Amino acid sequence: MLAKQLKSVFQEISQVYMTLLKVMVPAIIVVKILDLFGGTQWLAEMIAPLMQLVGLPEQLGLVWATAILTNIFTAMVVFVDVTAQLELSVAQVSVIGILILLSHSVPIEGAVAKMVGVSWRLTISLKLGGGLLLAAVVNWLYTALDYQQQTAVLLWQNERQEQTLMQWGIEQLQMLLGIFFIISALIILLRVLKKIGVESLLKKSLSPMFKLLSITKDASNITITGITLGLSYGAGLLISEVKKGNIGKKDVLLSISFLSLAHSLIEDTLLIILLGADVMAILWMRIIFAIIIVALLAKYIAFKEVIQLNNLSKSQ
Repeated sequence: MLAKQLKSVFQEISQVYMTLLKVMVPAIIVVKILDLFGGTQWLAEMIAPLMQLVGLPEQLGLVWATAILTNIFTAMVVFVDVTAQLELSVAQVSVIGILILLSHSVPIEGAVAKMVGVSWRLTISLKLGGGLLLAAVVNWLYTALDYQQQTAVLLWQNERQEQTLMQWGIEQLQMLLGIFFIISALIILLRVLKKIGVESLLKKSLSPMFKLLSITKDASNITITGITLGLSYGAGLLISEVKKGNIGKKDVLLSISFLSLAHSLIEDTLLIILLGADVMAILWMRIIFAIIIVALLAKYIAFKEVIQLNNLSKSQ
C-alpha cells in the first residue's frame, strides 16, 4: 500500500516537473539570447517615457525592463546600480517596486500560464498593464496626500558583477534543481494537508475572498500555494489537477489571473522592502488591486456566458 502511494506521488512529481521544464528551459534560453543581443537595453529605451507617467526618472526604465525579462533579484541589482546617483523618495521606490513585483519574469511566467490555457495576451495585459495602472494609482495617491515623500533608505547592497556563460548556466541548473525539490515538497504537503483536514480549514477561512473572485473550492488550495510561493509553482500544481479533470477552465483562468497580480507575497515583498519601499503599497494595495481586477474579470466572464446562452437559446 505504501509502495503504491509513493509510486503515485513520484509519478505526479515527475509529470509536473517535466512539464514545467519543457516550458521554462526554452524561455530561459531565449531571454538570455535576447539579453546578449541588447534586448534588455532596447526594451528599456522603449518604456523609458512611461516612467514619467508614474512619477519616476527615465533611468528606471532599465530596472523595469530587467524585471520584465528576468527576475526580481536581477532587477534589484540593476536598481542599486542605476540609483547610485539618484535620490528617490519612499513613494518613488514603492512605485518602481510595484512595477517589479507585478511585471517580473514575463517570458517564463507567461509560458507557464499558457501551458494551462491562459493566453499570452491576458498575461501581458495583467502583468504589464496591471503593473503600470497600479503604479500610476499609487503615484497619484501618494503625491496627492503628500505621503512617504521622504528620502528612501536602501537596506541592501550588492555589487553588479558580469557573469560568464558557464556561471550563468550553473546558476540556471541550480535554480531548476531547486524547483524540483520545491515541487516535490509542495505535492507531498498538499496530500498531507488534505489527509489531516487542514486543506478544508484553509478553504473555509479564505472562502469569502475566493467567492468574490468566483474561484471554486477545487482551485482555492492551489491558489493559496501560488499566493505564498509563486505563479510558476501554483500553475505547476494546476497542471496535475487539470489533467485529472478536477479543475475547470474558468477556475484556471481566474486563479492564474489572480496569481499574475499577487503571488509570492512573503518573499517578494520582503525583497522590495529592502530597497526602501512602503509595505502599504507593495503588499496591501497590491492584494486589494488583484482582488478588484479579478472580481471584475469574473463578472465579465459571467456576463459573456449569459450572452452566449441567450444567443444559443434564440438560435434554437
